Amino acid sequence: MDAAPSAADTRRNVRKFQMIWAGQLCSAIGSSLTGFVLGVWVFQSTGSATQFAIIFMASTLPGVIVAPFAGAIVDRYDRRMLMVISNAAGGVVIAVLAALLWTDIIQVWHVYLTAAAAAVFGALHMTAFYAVTPQLVPKEKLGKANGLLQITQAARIAAPLVAGLLLATIGLRGVILIDLAASIFAILVLVLVPLRKELTNAPGADTNRSFLSDLGYGWTYLRSRSGLMALVLLFTGFNFCYAIAGVLVQPLILSFSNEVTLGILMFCGGAGFFAGSVLMSTWGGPKRRVRGILIILAIGGVVLALHGVAPSPWLIAVVAPLFLVTLPLLMGTSMALVQTKVEGEAMGRVIAAVRMAGQAAMPLAYVLAGPLADRVAEPAMADGAPLGDSVGSVIGAGPGRGIALIFWVVGLMLILLAIAGAASSKLRRLEEDLPDADHTAPATPPAAPEPEPEPELESAPEREPEAQRDPRAGTGSR
Repeated sequence: MDAAPSAADTRRNVRKFQMIWAGQLCSAIGSSLTGFVLGVWVFQSTGSATQFAIIFMASTLPGVIVAPFAGAIVDRYDRRMLMVISNAAGGVVIAVLAALLWTDIIQVWHVYLTAAAAAVFGALHMTAFYAVTPQLVPKEKLGKANGLLQITQAARIAAPLVAGLLLATIGLRGVILIDLAASIFAILVLVLVPLRKELTNAPGADTNRSFLSDLGYGWTYLRSRSGLMALVLLFTGFNFCYAIAGVLVQPLILSFSNEVTLGILMFCGGAGFFAGSVLMSTWGGPKRRVRGILIILAIGGVVLALHGVAPSPWLIAVVAPLFLVTLPLLMGTSMALVQTKVEGEAMGRVIAAVRMAGQAAMPLAYVLAGPLADRVAEPAMADGAPLGDSVGSVIGAGPGRGIALIFWVVGLMLILLAIAGAASSKLRRLEEDLPDADHTAPATPPAAPEPEPEPELESAPEREPEAQRDPRAGTGSR
């Protein structure tokens, strides 16, 4: 094994990560600008909310489907080069879109195809980025690094505010050109930042192993480490609840206010997300990550439920930013914990499985949220309805109060998730039972699978649990 990097090397690697992140931030902003203005163009061209919604599905589902392939590829080849390729492919997609615009032959289905292609390349790019991060950043600074990555997400939220102004001044073609320029800038940064191969290659990468076996390996890895699997299930449940709230928050606000107030409140929420991202990037998250995740999750559940207390813009102006502050703290801390515990050789496939689980919950929530509100909750909370007379005495009855009830329910679900996590000994003891991974060397070949009697975990804390029970024997993979 190579000697540990010196303090000077570590500082240089962190600076290189920050430079790469800055380039990717520009690219993410450009992509978000394009995504917003294309959505506006589709809606204005068709007048169809359904066709508008298809863009969101096209930009989500392909990334979920290709996630296992992205993870397998990331653990075989140079991760920086994969980021360059995915950025370049995304740039080609934007260039094709620009050509269609300039020749005035663009059709709505072209937008769907480009959104799907961007989702595929984005899945490869983000998997590679998350996998290479712990190779550049020491484990004690992974929380701060993930805070920077959350700032990228905050920029995506803020982009529509700028996109509306740009669309009115430079038009759709101008926005597309900005996106193309941002993509080129991100590629140049990736190419020009000097990085040694050992910092970007997957440790112990083996291109001769079975690609098909790699596709499901992330899940095999997680199942053999029950604490990590519990964390992924917790994260998936959170994503499901968050997606339901994300779909319904705008109808909730519009049920008691107007579009201008909606825009102001959405800006307040975005400011909360940005503040949480900055806090995560400077603080790095709680030292005891599992306990911090559970506390943040419970707080988020309480604040989410408060959205439904009363039909008041002032209430939303307070609780929406508070809830969105918790998001980057929760996501950044969870990802830092995964990156700390997973070997560099296996990082791509495991990260892909984690992201796949979280993202797969969101389309399901999108599909369920509307009918749940329109056909179940809203009729139940109408004036004179049974719940309208009982629960309505607390949160009010009438239009929008069914959605308010859903916010109560999903907030309670988050609190119950936090309680279930605290009750899980596997999750509670994750940081103690699973040793931190070495991101510079391949994983130790596992011993043959053996039973896991519960008492031994408590009576023999000095043994290395779970890390030695990797079912990868003979594969040479993470």
